[in-house]
Amino acid sequence: MSQLNRTPLHDLHVELGARMVPFAGYEMPVQYPLGVKKEHEHTRAASGLFDVSHMGQLLLRGPAPAEALETLVPADIIGLPEGMQRYALFTNEEGGILDDLMVVNAGDHLYLVVNAACKAQDIAHLRAHLPEGHEIEVLDRGLIALQGPKAATVMQRLCPAACEMIFMQHGHFEIAGIPVWVSRSGYTGEDGFEISVAADQSEALTRRLLAEPEVEAIGLGARDSLRLEAGLCLYGHDIDTTTTPVEAGLIWAIGKSRRHGGERPGGFPGAETILHQVEAKDHSRKRVGLLGEGRAPVREGTELYDAEGNLIGIVTSGGFGPSVGKPVALGYVPVALAEVGTTLFAEVRGKRLPMVVSPTPFVAPGYYRGK
Repeated sequence: MSQLNRTPLHDLHVELGARMVPFAGYEMPVQYPLGVKKEHEHTRAASGLFDVSHMGQLLLRGPAPAEALETLVPADIIGLPEGMQRYALFTNEEGGILDDLMVVNAGDHLYLVVNAACKAQDIAHLRAHLPEGHEIEVLDRGLIALQGPKAATVMQRLCPAACEMIFMQHGHFEIAGIPVWVSRSGYTGEDGFEISVAADQSEALTRRLLAEPEVEAIGLGARDSLRLEAGLCLYGHDIDTTTTPVEAGLIWAIGKSRRHGGERPGGFPGAETILHQVEAKDHSRKRVGLLGEGRAPVREGTELYDAEGNLIGIVTSGGFGPSVGKPVALGYVPVALAEVGTTLFAEVRGKRLPMVVSPTPFVAPGYYRGK
């Protein structure tokens, strides 16, 4: 087995008593002594701190970086205002999803955050397909996420200027004298901040944040249950090269300017397939939220059946939602069975358990969009 990578916070995780596990080529904390359920509940009630330094942080430079990136994603990057962040998707020629990412307009360049498991292939993809004169710089920086309804309370003490930002804004600040790049975003459905910091200052910043009474260290276990309750996709599970943005319920990530009738229609890999699905609505399956009863979690890979006993789909993410108090899942089912309120059945240990197609997110989002 190849040697696992470590983030700049590895030694701190061990010091805090984390249980470390392999994840996306890194040794990462899955939970701390508090335990997954309490870590989840603490994030929903106060503020959790997550190490996401395994994610890829990149700078895209060149004569026209927004125009260049639009050749690879269906998002409106040219129309993204400076200091704002946008969700985007790398697509392939068949309309499948290669990865999802965040894009920041940083003025004369773009700042990208890509998934850890896809980092190497994304960098290769960019370098192979960007127009001539554009280059990718791979950054060696820490990335930590402060999430929860009291995240702004903490930041108000340490970096009040960052609290003036609204959801999906990005800026450069200082926290305890440490220069940081901060976006008001996250992966939990809560208000929060994602903080990029020099690798050699990551531990000092993390210790400073953990010293605040509202903040607890949170591992990958609670990160997964939080994002699942928030109805957010995990690449390699809920979206991959076999799913199109339309099937995945991510039609909002296709910029209006990039659709037929828009200012810059198409021009990205798989545009013909994706835009046809947007207009004709003839895709055969759709990602849905599923809400169960009882306590038995319905895990990824669980088969889904209709009322007549026909196998009709599969769960792509699932577990028990501590804040919802019920099993929650995401999965793909035929469009005809994707209506909210439809009862389907998940086969768990030989039993068919009812699950109801439900709107996502399963919990009300707490994103800060201004007063």
